Amino acid sequence: MSEVAKDLQPGRAGWRPDLIAGLTAAAVVLPKAMAYATVAGLPVAVGLYTALVPMIIYALLGSSRVLSVSSTTTIAILAGTDLALAVPDGDPAQLIVAAATLGLLVGAILLLAGALRLGFVANFISAPVLTGFKAGIGLVIVLDQLPKFLGVKIEKTGFFPDLLSLVQHLSQTSLLILAIGVLTLLVLVAMERWWPQAAPPLVAMGLAILASWGLDLQAMGVSIVGSIPQGLPSLSLPDADMVAVLLPGAVGIALMSFTETIAAGRAFAASDDPRIQPNRELLATGVANIGGALLGAMPAGGGTSQTALVRAAGGRTQKASLVTAAVALATMLVLAPVLGLLPNATLAAVVIVYSVGLIQPAEFRAIRKVRVMEFAWALVACLGVLVFGTLDGIVIAIIVSLIALASQTANPPVLVVGRKRDADVLRPVSPLHPDDETFPGLLIMRPVGRIFFVNAQNIAEQMQALVAEHDPRVVALDMSRVPDIEYSALQMLIEGEKNATAAGRILWLAALNPAVLEMVRASGLADRLGPERLLFNARAVIERYQALLARDDAAASTPTQ
Repeated sequence: MSEVAKDLQPGRAGWRPDLIAGLTAAAVVLPKAMAYATVAGLPVAVGLYTALVPMIIYALLGSSRVLSVSSTTTIAILAGTDLALAVPDGDPAQLIVAAATLGLLVGAILLLAGALRLGFVANFISAPVLTGFKAGIGLVIVLDQLPKFLGVKIEKTGFFPDLLSLVQHLSQTSLLILAIGVLTLLVLVAMERWWPQAAPPLVAMGLAILASWGLDLQAMGVSIVGSIPQGLPSLSLPDADMVAVLLPGAVGIALMSFTETIAAGRAFAASDDPRIQPNRELLATGVANIGGALLGAMPAGGGTSQTALVRAAGGRTQKASLVTAAVALATMLVLAPVLGLLPNATLAAVVIVYSVGLIQPAEFRAIRKVRVMEFAWALVACLGVLVFGTLDGIVIAIIVSLIALASQTANPPVLVVGRKRDADVLRPVSPLHPDDETFPGLLIMRPVGRIFFVNAQNIAEQMQALVAEHDPRVVALDMSRVPDIEYSALQMLIEGEKNATAAGRILWLAALNPAVLEMVRASGLADRLGPERLLFNARAVIERYQALLARDDAAASTPTQ
């Protein structure tokens, strides 16, 4: 039994903190879930189902004590894009079937990844690339909701064409619908700033429903949610004919679901909580998605904002999620007819307010301040989403991450090591430490990272340039930062030693770890160097070199007989 499941046993902990946290979260999670369902092009009832079934299943199986699992903005827009490919005409009944098929595929992929212990894929997209990707997603979602916010209709083909089309249709804006959207926006923004604890989405939606009922907004031309099925979700069966179309997108959604789940779980884990287990999270979210798909939910994952709310409200265990799910169930059984009065402009405003947070200009500035190249990767990932779409944007984000990784791997630094003057401290030579001493005739170079066929040539060229610059008598390689050396790289090292000897230089190796030393011995290089040229560390190199100089000086001062 998991630690989380143990928390749910009677007598393990009091219900009061989790009851309060669960009710607080429900007031925010349920309105958002309904809004995110519309982002995916699905009925708002699907959002309620997603806040019910996956949340309960994860509560029983997951490794996080407070992670709240339902839909998120990122998953919603990705699901909507994939569903549009399977059901281009937007037929409501077919969309429900496609959503069930997509959810099952996402769950099956997560389960397979868990069985194969692929939890490390949570780190497959670098932080700067993920920042750019989410910014692109945020822009796409905001643009997607603006027609509902303004009361206009446009044919959606892509971000930039849609933006142009929206500008061209601005003259058709419904002032009444715009007013509803703006008022909702103002309520949400004001409450998020001054009364965030008062569940802003719930208040905004409640006021909008009252206005819709009291003023009969539908009769005035305002689009509302309409009929919502009252009662429990019914069984939803997948369609095997849709698998081929939905599978590529399902892979991307599974990756983002797991990435967000792990990020949220780790971010809000308390010091005394059980360790977040990536492979268990794959299994838990996989089962949650499969169970949700069969009961009308859309793909789900752990949400950062809702998990933060649970923790801030005092949630301690997954009992809080069970309380939130219970409120979702009560809403489906009792409040469904009332929710049907909700204006779509209000839902659009909710989505816009909580999607803008995906766009983080401050994060872009922070990345640029630290490393311009990674800032460029973030921009490429963002533009990839805007130009090629959300699903292709995931592929671009992964490719950009891999290119960034390959670039760093192929160009590792080779540092020149010096000694702090009047101290036994060795460190890389740097303009920050101009007084550090080096030793004429001795060049200590420290390659950093695994040396293999991808980077061996670049490392060799850096070393050749340093040797040409310093013209040393002895070249010492401090291998303390090299965990492994691949065969082809080792052959280049052997060839380099021969070239150094031919040029009248001496090569020493220092600080080889056991694995690298074993390879050096197996290659015959150790025999060629001899024990006098295989040294314990860089300090031993300096001591040996100084002893060599002293011996040479003594020999030079001895009178010739």
